[in-house]
Amino acid sequence: MSYIRFEHLYKSFGQNEVLKDINLEIEQGQLVTLLGPSGCGKSTLLRCLAGLEAVTAGKVYLDGADITNVNPKDRDVGMVFQQYSLFPNLNVAQNVAFGLKMKKVPKEETDRRVSEILRVVGLSDKAGQYPSQLSGGQPQRAALARAIVIQPKVLLLDEPLSAIDALLRRSLQIEIRKIQKDLGMTAIFVTHDQDEAMVMSDVIHLMHQGIIEQSANPTEMYTRPATKFAATFIGHYNILSAAEFGTLTGEKLDCQDVAFRPEAVEITLQPSQRENCYHWKGVIDDSLPHGNILRYAVRCGGTQVDVDVLFRTSMMFDHGQEIYMSIKKENCIQL
Repeated sequence: MSYIRFEHLYKSFGQNEVLKDINLEIEQGQLVTLLGPSGCGKSTLLRCLAGLEAVTAGKVYLDGADITNVNPKDRDVGMVFQQYSLFPNLNVAQNVAFGLKMKKVPKEETDRRVSEILRVVGLSDKAGQYPSQLSGGQPQRAALARAIVIQPKVLLLDEPLSAIDALLRRSLQIEIRKIQKDLGMTAIFVTHDQDEAMVMSDVIHLMHQGIIEQSANPTEMYTRPATKFAATFIGHYNILSAAEFGTLTGEKLDCQDVAFRPEAVEITLQPSQRENCYHWKGVIDDSLPHGNILRYAVRCGGTQVDVDVLFRTSMMFDHGQEIYMSIKKENCIQL
């Protein structure tokens, strides 16, 4: 039986239906990401699990128990918010110990657990400092320690890294993932950042307009999007209608749209002889560097196709240059 289960879950705010028949299962020990654009319902789903929002209909189960109507304080969940919500008048150790004191854990046990979790998150030397004295990713780590130290059945993280710079964010993503794995915790992470979801997740649940659009591991989500929305949201796909694709390749496909990655396209100065490929011609319209990748915008009749190549001088093409394009048929996803 799954560790966490949402069963036919609905949530409305007045006439606004935010969650629509959500059926979702999460296994124990996984780090699962709820990914999607703002307003898709991911944070609302997290708050329904925490008990901070009452469900309109449906059931929520945790560790085999129906917790749909259980008081939030009795659900045994830890939560890290975007704002961290550290108490400014308490030092780091006191902030981390707060939940244990509320549970009336003996002082000796509280001190031991606080000391251990501060070691785990790398804040042992900051125990006596106040939130205003913390910098970099230290407030996030303190909030994480406070949520973990109560040993919850599930850790909920609601976009906790969205307010920090990209370099520090990447470092904390790796740290949080390592801590979650080392402790064997079940965790649900909410983000709108696809790269963050790819780095951290065992499973990604992509949400859109109150429904789960696709559930998959990061590799499958990236390489095999199930819908047009998934293809547009995860990474960067060329998405052509079947008619546009047929005009380019002469191939008539029985689908609505065709999606393929820019890096899957090969461009050459001479016609390609690769087998099991689609072939067509184009003209270089523009180029834009993305780190070690150079992205070409190629005009193919009335259609633009993006192509990514490694940024090497031997692979440079000039604007207005006519080129030949090919892609393996297996890399074209029919939507």
